[in-house]
This record gives sequence, C-alpha cells and structure tokens, in this order.
Amino acid sequence: MERDPRAWLWDMREAAKAIISFIDGVDFGTYVESDILHSAVERKFEIIGEAMSQLAKFDPALARRVGDPGPIVGFRNYLIHRYSKVDHDEVWEIAQGSLPVILATLNELLEELGPP
Repeated sequence: MERDPRAWLWDMREAAKAIISFIDGVDFGTYVESDILHSAVERKFEIIGEAMSQLAKFDPALARRVGDPGPIVGFRNYLIHRYSKVDHDEVWEIAQGSLPVILATLNELLEELGPP
C-alpha cells in the first residue's frame, strides 16, 4: 500500500510546530544548557529530514515545493551521524531562521492539498 505523500508533509509540519513551541521564549544559553531541550529539537529535525527524504523519493516535485531536499536531508544526516559534534549554534540558527519559512510553506501546501 502506497503512503499518501501528504502524510510526509503533515509529519514535517507537526515536527516543525513542535520545534517552534519547544524554543518559544527560550534564549540560546538555556537551549544549549538543556540536554532535554536540544535533544528534543534535534529529534524533531531528524523527523523532518527523514520525511523529506521519503517524500523526495516518492514525489520529487512536491518535495521541491517545500524546499531543496538536499540540505534538509543532509541536516538530518548530520544530526544522526555526527551526533557527538552537533553545533548548537547551527541548529539554533536553522530553528530561528529557516524553519518558520518551511513551516509556512508546509501550511500552504497542506491547505492546498488537504489533510492526509
């Protein structure tokens, strides 16, 4: 049974919303000091990257509408394979800068396509 590609969009959106809620009202110092917080953020980024990887295989055109799959999947791989050397500054920058744009795009796509 094939998976509906909207499910990957939904997974990405829910993970992005979670990250934004996790860091809402939190400063960078608190983020770095909290193992639980940065571990949760990294896990949700891993979900976003894995969902993008699957979507890019199944429907490359739809994946490109979210953003360039390469960097998104690459960031997931970085978090998983270089776990001992994750740069908190980089994760924070992406969470603060790129992620809200991706979330807005995901919301627009899911509005257009409807829920899975």
